[in-house]
Amino acid sequence: MPLIANTNLPSFERLEKQGETILSEERASHQAIRALHIGLLNMMPDSALEATERQFFRLIGRSNQVLQLYIHPFSIPSIKRGKKASEHIDKHYKTFDEIKDHGLDALIISGANVSHPDLEKAPFYKELRQVVDWAYDNVTSTLCSCLATHAVLEFMYSQKRTPNGKKHWGVFPHQVVDRTHPLVKGVNTRFDIPHSRFNGISEAQFKKAGAKVLATSSVGVHLAVSQDQFRLVFFQGHPEYDSISLLKEYKREVSIYLEGGRPDYPPFPTNYLSSQNCAILDEYRSRLENNSATIADFPEALIMKTIDNTWHDSASAVINNWIGCFYQVTNVEIKLPFMESVDPQNPLGL
Repeated sequence: MPLIANTNLPSFERLEKQGETILSEERASHQAIRALHIGLLNMMPDSALEATERQFFRLIGRSNQVLQLYIHPFSIPSIKRGKKASEHIDKHYKTFDEIKDHGLDALIISGANVSHPDLEKAPFYKELRQVVDWAYDNVTSTLCSCLATHAVLEFMYSQKRTPNGKKHWGVFPHQVVDRTHPLVKGVNTRFDIPHSRFNGISEAQFKKAGAKVLATSSVGVHLAVSQDQFRLVFFQGHPEYDSISLLKEYKREVSIYLEGGRPDYPPFPTNYLSSQNCAILDEYRSRLENNSATIADFPEALIMKTIDNTWHDSASAVINNWIGCFYQVTNVEIKLPFMESVDPQNPLGL
């Protein structure tokens, strides 16, 4: 949370010049303190629907222990669901119309399981665009995850994603390339983030869209913001992932291989498993090939206890910064995106 410059102490001015958030007493006295409302558009398939909820809820909840945060999950009807997932959504989720009637301070849009590069073929393409268009006019800031980033860059800036040539899958080191932006304030200048994607938007494409790149890696940009510096925040990685998310994905790939759904045995996710865990999984593969094991024998319980998580601290710091930023500029009236004094084309005053 921001510091209040309650005296003329020179350190306040120096900290502000270094990128820290410092409020004048006059500005602080006009801020309305209230709970914040964040929408979560969950587009993940049935098998990952509730896990995605928990991942984003956990990431938001752990990032800020001061503010009261309401999270409103919703989905869109064009994503076809099975009975169990439909019942869960009907019981616990809002409709998009209800979201619009209530209003939001901020919105998170999850990724989705669409590996084909052409997003216009996705059944939810038109509905997702409607959500994005509404949010841009009515929500202080929208955070886009993975496929949502690709979709928004296509909708708004005509930048289509392209195949990577291979799946970027694993945990990759990233470097902050702009250390002055409030979203990376206090974040390690080098940090890890998981990726799991067949397609991508290149750094050159982000720049063509007028976006500002904040963090990048050997597999491309992870964190960027729209030209106004804040109204759209783009993730290509998955900072919300739990420690075992990639392990569960690896297990699914092994199962797909055993069922004939892929021709090759899946490789290990990059920079994720220890040498000991790789040895355990190699031994399990040998047993599979000798017909002395099945997918039911996958050593998940043994491995999950020793998986290192090298990304949650930085992920929480970025999310906390994001929450702090929209807290500073959102209107006390939830259906209005900005305070009257805020310039929508430069809401953070950068």
